[in-house]
Parts: sequence; structure tokens; C-alpha cells
Amino acid sequence: MKKNYYCLDMFPYPSGNGLHVGHWRGYVLSDVWSRYQMLHGYNILHPMGWDAFGLPAENYAIAQKKHPAISTAHNIENFKRQLKEINAVYDWDKEINTTDPKYYKWTQWIFLKMFEHGLAYEKEMPINWCPSCKTGLANEEVKDGQCDRCGTVATKKNVRQWMLKITEYAQRLLDDLSGLDWPEKVKKMQSDWIGKSFGAEIDFEVEGTDKKIKVFTTRPDTLYGSTFMVLAPEHELVSELATKEQLPEVEKYVFDASTKSAVNRMTEKDKTGVFLGSYAINPLNNEKLPIWISDYVLSDYGTGAIMCVPAHDERDFAFAKKFNLPIVPVISKDGNVVELEEAFTEEGIMVNSQSFNGMKSAEAKLKIPDYLEEHGIGKKTVNYKLRDWVFSRQRYWGEPIPIIHCSKCGIVGVPEEELPVELPDVTSYEPTGTGESPLAAIDEWVNTTCPKCGGPAKRETNTMPQWAGSSWYFLRYPNPNNDKELISKEDMKKWLPVDMYVGGIEHAVLHLLYARFYTKFLYDIGVVDFVEPFTRLFNQGMVTKNGAKMSKSKGNVVSPDELVKKYGCDALRIYELFIGPPELDSEWDDRGIEGVHRFLNKFKRLFENTNQKAQTKEVEKLCHKMIYDITTRMESFSLNTVVSGFMEYTNKLLDIQKSIGSIDKTTLKTLTILLAPLAPDTAKDIWVNLGQTSDIFEQEWPKYDLEKMKDDTAEIVVQISGKVSGKININLDEDEKSILDKAKKAIENKLLGKKILKEIYVKGRIVNIVAK
Repeated sequence: MKKNYYCLDMFPYPSGNGLHVGHWRGYVLSDVWSRYQMLHGYNILHPMGWDAFGLPAENYAIAQKKHPAISTAHNIENFKRQLKEINAVYDWDKEINTTDPKYYKWTQWIFLKMFEHGLAYEKEMPINWCPSCKTGLANEEVKDGQCDRCGTVATKKNVRQWMLKITEYAQRLLDDLSGLDWPEKVKKMQSDWIGKSFGAEIDFEVEGTDKKIKVFTTRPDTLYGSTFMVLAPEHELVSELATKEQLPEVEKYVFDASTKSAVNRMTEKDKTGVFLGSYAINPLNNEKLPIWISDYVLSDYGTGAIMCVPAHDERDFAFAKKFNLPIVPVISKDGNVVELEEAFTEEGIMVNSQSFNGMKSAEAKLKIPDYLEEHGIGKKTVNYKLRDWVFSRQRYWGEPIPIIHCSKCGIVGVPEEELPVELPDVTSYEPTGTGESPLAAIDEWVNTTCPKCGGPAKRETNTMPQWAGSSWYFLRYPNPNNDKELISKEDMKKWLPVDMYVGGIEHAVLHLLYARFYTKFLYDIGVVDFVEPFTRLFNQGMVTKNGAKMSKSKGNVVSPDELVKKYGCDALRIYELFIGPPELDSEWDDRGIEGVHRFLNKFKRLFENTNQKAQTKEVEKLCHKMIYDITTRMESFSLNTVVSGFMEYTNKLLDIQKSIGSIDKTTLKTLTILLAPLAPDTAKDIWVNLGQTSDIFEQEWPKYDLEKMKDDTAEIVVQISGKVSGKININLDEDEKSILDKAKKAIENKLLGKKILKEIYVKGRIVNIVAK
């Protein structure tokens, strides 16, 4: 019985610009790999679909002044035409579309299950906001302080949001990275994003109140050196702790901070801040600490409050210097207290720390949290940089969130039998910018009845982000028409998890992290029996033109359409492979495909004169060497060197063909099978011309024989007393006397007048004539 193999591309968002040659690269890589596995006896699942909901599709529709359903359908039609030109073995019967109600029924079902298990919750909070797209953004969608879709600087806005508690899975997401056959770079990116750190949580009392400020620190050894506190401008206690005199300045600062992106706030060198007028108490030495707000502290990391130790933190040092705040060193290099010109951030000896003086700071890191726990003023804790996922969007083009709001029953999930909650057809779908989705204006859709009490209720009007449909789509391909369950146990066991996943590294902390989270949740509720979705991951590099990523705005996009017409699909496929190591960015050269086209024509010349003659020993050896080289390069995914190997061996075989008239049919059949994954059309035509009636992809990948690869002859060095004096060609089975005689003959002029003392032959490697 054949084994099964699931090779998957990251499915595309069908943009209006269509595919360019950079997109082709990943699709060609995965198709070559799929066809290679077919020739190793695997049943292949290699499907394709459309990630068609979300901001990109909606923004394009707005720009085109078309309804997103119409523009998306048109774009999919164009993409599908282009993808078929790649001649990939996509199973179009398995095609999925995230905007199809039969598909997003199950996207909504997963959300309902998360809601039932307490992982989906509603909260009003300051979130990343794109003023241009007029919607909330997840942290992962903000790059360098900008919306990753339109490039507008992201700000902060208080909005009612649906959140997914991905933080519940932080440790598992971290632990399971080690078992994945993924690029180390991607694993590190995810590990860094999850951001596990050990430290202590400490309660600071606020002078004259019953309030406490909770702080997380990874440096409890520096607590004695804390001389002030800083809260994030969004911290819930800011308005309460601001004194009457300070309140106007505080309110202005809070507003100004809301217009800045998180990245800009973290990277601005000039520190700003405002004193609240209140003081906290250092729990270890009872010193009064002035409480400030500053935008370099973020509300969504740790507790949104930090104890500031300017002697041992560069940002705190800069802040203290600017606002003339005390700097008290509590760690020194040698135990002596000195005035600091800059923050001392190394390990050292504790000073100014009461009973901990003289202790190594590394030891104090462990001892002080114990002390805090014993005295009830703090506890040892683990913190993660990962935040809960901002899941709702204030836009039209997305999956409706299957929630009903009832004044009597509260938040109620839509009954499963009523799924899908379909997106209503509307004439006006542009974002409102008010924090409400355009759906909120459709009374006949919004107003409904509560499934619990039957009373009047309203539908949730926010929609899901574009990541919702892509976080589980790989589960749907095996049986996209199953209307009874997300995936059957039979299909799951037959195909999943995905064996090989191919796509860009730009999805390292977005799609790939979300898909891992969804899979672990579905495992927990018994839908799947595995905890990781993608066994092996390959990230292809970009194809650049004129040193830049291809984009319409840069005017450097190369469309595959005309190239396919001029050179054929196979030439473009092979050039996509040949352009450079597949994992690295490569520069497009318009002339490069010409060379590949010439290579294919040269390869075909090997088949112009075929006969039934026996395989010569020379051809047999070359054939086995070629099988070995192509196979080992394929297995290491070095597909550019697979192509260069073909070019090299084709030239050698053409030279042999010139001398003997033709290459035997056995060798030609082997060459055709080896070429088939790279150039399927060319290989199929040649296969038929060789008189074969079976499908070439039903053949077995050729096997090499190491014995038949061995050379019969070798060139070896001849030395006189250890110094190279010449070279000779020998037969490897030649006897030692004959080889020594041949060596002496080759260097006889150099032996004149010398007495031979000793003759040494190291088999197959060297002859050394010791002479004086």
C-alpha cells in the first residue's frame, strides 16, 4: 500500500496585481518536492486555496470602488489561471476559499469552542489602531511602528475588543519548538516573541492610600537601588494617583502618548515624562519613590509599571539624569561604591543592600525573591512578552463573530445548528473610523433574538481578522466538503499533520504562531490527535529586482505570463530553481531564463538518436554518479545545485554521444525520470517519444550503486624523496611493479645521477622514490 505525503504551500491572498515571478518561486519549490515524493511511491496531497477575507482584500476593493466579494472573485479567477500555468500537481477538487460560508462555518465553530472554554473574551482596552485602515491591529501586525498592510504609523485607541487567550498556551508553544524540523531562525523568532523571563512580582504601597502598584522585574537583585517608579500612560491608576496640581499636565501627556506607536515609544532616545505628584514606598528600605508616567513603559508588557533602578538600567539612567532623580548603585564590580558616569549593567558584588551586602549579584537574584515571599511583599514568577491576541476588527470584509448580546442573558454564543452566521450583502462597506464595524448600521441583520431567553438581542458587529481562516485551513483540505465535522478522524489520520510546509519567513510570528495555537486547542478538545501542524517548514527567499523587493510602486515587478508564452513553463520553473539557493533572496536577471531555455534544448539533443544498444561502462558510471548527485542535492533541498548538476552532466553526456553516436535507452529513461520533477512537460513528452505508455510519475526514482560509481583509473603524484616531481595515470587494479616502473619512466630525467634507495607505493594515491 502506498504511503501518504502532505505538501502544502502557504495559500495566497488573491491581490489585484496577480502573481509575479517572486510568488512563483515558492510554488515551484513545493511542486518539485511533491513530484519528487510521488516518484518515491507516495500518494500526494498538494492542494491550493484562497486566503481571501481581511484587510488587504477590502482595502483593494475600496481603492477599486468595487464590492470586495466581486473584486475578490475576479482576483481569484486570475490567480487560478496563473497558478495553472505553473503546471503544479494541485488537486483543484480540494480547493478552499476562506470567504465561502461552507468554510467559515467551521472558522466560527472554532471561535465558539474557544468561547465555551474561556479562551475568547471581550474587553475594552487600548489597542494598536491604524488611522488609515480604520481598524484595530494585533501586536504582530505592527512592524516598526507601522501597520504592516498600509504602512501608516499605528496609534493607540480604546476600543471594545474580542481577545483570544493565546497566553494560556505560551509555555507549550515554547516547549514544543524544540521538536520541529524548522529553520532555527524561525524558532528563535517565535521564542523571542513569546519572551519567557524569570523574576519577581513585587507590591509597592502608595503613600497615604490603600492602593498598591504591582511590578514585575527580572532584576530583583537591584530592588534596593530603586529610586522612582514609572507607569505606562494607560495604567489604570494614573488618574487616581495624579494630584490636582499635576492632573492637567498628566492628561495632556496621556493623550500625546496615545498617538504614538509602541515601537516609536520604545526607541525614542529622548525620554519624556510627567510626575504624578504621588509616592510609592520601596518595600525593602521604606524609601519614598516618586511616581512618574512615561511612554517608554508599555501597558501590555508585564504589569504596565516598572521600578526604576537608574544605576543599573540604561533607560532609567537617562530618565534620572534628565529629571534630576537620585541614582543609587547597589552592585559594583569589586564591592566598592563609586559615582557612576553610566549605568553599570554587569554582574558584580552587592552594595547599599543591607544584609545582602558583599553577596554576588547572581546569588542575590535568587535570594531576594525568597526574602520577598517570606515577608509577604512579593513572589517569584515567570513572565511572558506574548500578549493575548486582539482578535476583532472594525471592518466589513471578515467572518462575523458568532456572538449575540442580550440585555438579560449577557454574551451568548450562536447555537451551532445556526452556523454559519453569514456576512450580509451590503452596498456601503467602507470603514466608519468610529470603532464600530459597518455591520452595526444594518438594523435588520443586527437585531435578532436571544437563543437563551428568546428576548430581543443584538448580533456582534465586529468581524474576525484575516488570520482566523488561515489558522486552521490546512485541516480542511483533506475533505473540504464535509458538512458534518471540521475534519473526519479517517482523513486526519490519513494525511495530517502536514509533512512539508513552504512559505515566506515573514509569517514567523503571525500565521505560524497562530496556527500552532489553534492546533493545540483543537488537540485539547479532541478534534485532532497531534499538537503541531507542520512537521517540516521551508522558508523560501524573495526574488528581488534592481536590489529591491518586487512591488508595483517600485515599478520592478516581473510577470510570469509573457515569459511562459515565450519560453514555456518548464524553462521558467527551472530558472526559478537555478536563480540561487532557495532559502536565500535572489536577484532576478531577465537574461537568465535565456540560458535555461538553451539548456533544455541542449538536453533534448541527447534523445535525437536513440537505440537499443547496451549501456557502456563509461556511461553507466556517469549515470550512477548523476543519480547520486541529483538525489543528495534534492534531499538537502539544494535545488539550484540540482539544476547546475543537470547542466554539468548533460554536457558530459553530449561529449560521449559525439564519440559513440548515441546514448543507450536505459540511461535516457533514467535521465527523463530525474528531470521530471523540475520540468514535467518536457519529461512527459520525452517519455512518450521513448515509447513508454505508462505515466512517468508512476515510475520509481532511480537508485545509485556506489560500486558502479567507482573510477577504474586515477591520476597519482610521483615524488622524489618527498618532493613532487610528476604525475602518472594508472589503472586502479594495476599491479605495484607496473605502477613503479611507470613512475620511474615518467621522472627518469630527474633521476639521472641519483641512486634509488627505496620505492614506496601508497595504493591509488602516491609513488615516492627515495633517491640520493
